[in-house]
This record gives sequence, structure tokens and C-alpha cells, in this order.
Amino acid sequence: MRDSMYKVCSLSGFWPALLALACVFAGGCETVGDMFRERKPVDAAVVATWWDGPRIRPGVRLLIQVGTQTAPPAKMEVLVDQNGDITLPLLLQEPVACDGLTLESLKQKLMKAYSTYYRQPMVTVTFAPYDGKGVSPWGTVTVLGEVGRPGPVNMPATMDLTVTKVLQEAGGCKQFADKTAIRVTRCDKDGNQTRTYVNLNEIGKDGRVDKDMSLRAGDVVWVPETWY
Repeated sequence: MRDSMYKVCSLSGFWPALLALACVFAGGCETVGDMFRERKPVDAAVVATWWDGPRIRPGVRLLIQVGTQTAPPAKMEVLVDQNGDITLPLLLQEPVACDGLTLESLKQKLMKAYSTYYRQPMVTVTFAPYDGKGVSPWGTVTVLGEVGRPGPVNMPATMDLTVTKVLQEAGGCKQFADKTAIRVTRCDKDGNQTRTYVNLNEIGKDGRVDKDMSLRAGDVVWVPETWY
């Protein structure tokens, strides 16, 4: 055991190795390598929707207009139900499934459906004005660990959510949170996972606002507990 620890310490330095071994013994990591691994493949299907713009999902409100070249458009505001469906006039015989679709995809789907009743229907589909409540069509960022309100935080329409802003939305850091090693986990289009560490003290005390990482929908922010 002593020889194994010596090899680890000689390769990575004493304190990083000691920290990693403590993590393993405490059950926080599966192996020493988990402490330093920065990339890990995940299911690409889980994150694909975040990379093609906002998607329609249950709880989102939509503004839909349907008309023709000779008739003024009928304006409707609808809520996507828990099954990911909407119900519209003239299409009451069955709900319209739209969960996971883009606005353009739903528009094309409705134009085809309304062509049964209208000649060359004109359809527009937009998201209803978002007030920060309910479900955001721009997705969420998950905040976990030593924060006041762990869980999902809605991404605003301006897409300007940063680490400091999301922590504020999550109720701030708890007393024993380690503000020097906040971890942001992100997946790319192919499902490859990347971890980035953010130091709040560097942002606040040193005024390094350039270190305040901009977040994307689907990111996971982890606030660890201090070791001392």
C-alpha cells in the first residue's frame, strides 16, 4: 500500500495525490483517476436538444397564428401539456404532439394539418413572453451541492446566465461551501463531457469578472464542501 501511495505522489505531487486518495477512501470517487479525469463520454441524445436552439417541452406556452391570404389570422395562446401535446381549433379530434420540436418544425407540422381545412394556410409559431416563471424554452442549468436551493435554474431568453448569477438564483452558497473549486460540467454535441473549475474568490476579491464563466443550457454546476 505504501509503495502504491509513493508512486501516486511522485507522479502527481503529494497534496493532489493525498486529496485523491482521501476521496477514494471516503467513497466520493470510484478511483484515483476519477479525481483528475476531465472528459467522459455520455449519451449524446441527452444533450442534443440543447445545441439546436430552444425546443418545445411540457409547460412551455406558445403563441400560434393560423390564417390564409384572404382571412385574418386567428391568434391562440396554448400551453404544452404534461404529455408534450397541444390542442387547437379544427384539430380537436386529436392533440398535436410537439415535445422536442423546434418552432420551425411545429410550424411545418401545423401547416400540413391545417391544409385539410384551409387552402395554403399561413402559420406562425413563437414562444409566449417568458417572465422567468414556469418552464423556460431555453432550457435549464442544474445547480447541486452546497447551495441554498439545489435544483434546476431556468435559462433566461437573453442567454446571459453566468456562474455567479446561477448561484444567486440557487439561494447562494452555504457557509461551508468551497468557493474556490466550483465545478461546471458540460456536454458537447457528441456527448463528450468537459469539466471546468471556477474560483469565486478570484472573481470577487480580485475583480476578475472575465473568470465568471458563461453557462449553457444543460450545464451542471457543483458546489463542493470545504475540506477544512
